Amino acid sequence: MPKKSNHNIEWRISKEPVHFEEALEFMQQRVEKIIAGTAPEMIWILEHHPVYTAGISAKDEDFIGKTDIPIFKTNRGGKYTFHAPGMKIIYVMLDLKKFFAPEKPDVARFVEFLESWVIAILADLGIKGEIKKGRVGIWVETKNGEKKIAALGIKIKKWASYHGIAININPDLAGFANIIPCGIKEFGVTSVEEILGKVVDEGRIEQLIENRFKKNPSSLF
Repeated sequence: MPKKSNHNIEWRISKEPVHFEEALEFMQQRVEKIIAGTAPEMIWILEHHPVYTAGISAKDEDFIGKTDIPIFKTNRGGKYTFHAPGMKIIYVMLDLKKFFAPEKPDVARFVEFLESWVIAILADLGIKGEIKKGRVGIWVETKNGEKKIAALGIKIKKWASYHGIAININPDLAGFANIIPCGIKEFGVTSVEEILGKVVDEGRIEQLIENRFKKNPSSLF
């Protein structure tokens, strides 16, 4: 399990939406610097202007609507997803060699960590998030069946991670109607505020994200 939680990680919170292509360019440059040892690791909390992104497993048939919203192909894992204001994005630019030291880095266990991190954040909000075998992301039980509340997609380069997590706080869920989110058509998508039936303070969400990471990453497994 990871032993180091605060090894010179820079935290950044953007209060205004960031265009996806700008964020991607920044991440790619930052990861190169992390690999070279010339910049610290970073966790970046932000929201995007409306955008569809296609991971390396995306299939044309999973895009089922017509839209003026931009579509970007990316090098992260996963399929199609939708980003918009009201969705907290957590980009994790971490050196997995440091994260898992003194053990060897392990991508599968890193994904488990990310999933557990989201589940812990949701638990602090009074929501039970779950991992479902064979389905990417974090799921919740609703009166209309199981729905996805958070998505994950990462890229690893020379043991440095980027891309990350998207948690639906209060986005316009209609944006998901144009795609089969993550290639899973049998289940719907929900949000924190839809589940709770009330508005959640944005600053509280950001604080929970940071606190749950810093508190003790090992305990999240």
